[in-house]
Amino acid sequence: MKQPVVNCPRCGRIVIWTNANRYRPFCSERCKMIDLGEWAAESYRIPEAEKQEGEALKDEE
Repeated sequence: MKQPVVNCPRCGRIVIWTNANRYRPFCSERCKMIDLGEWAAESYRIPEAEKQEGEALKDEE
């Protein structure tokens, strides 16, 4: 069976998806910790839906 191959979400390096790689989907502990730090610093955000002109959100009513 062929092993799946993915790119590290942090640096883009090719990673073979196996149980032997304990940092998957990252290539290393370093990339994993950098990504965790970005989450902890709230650098990643889900974009807020834009309001249509004249439309109010329920919280504002």
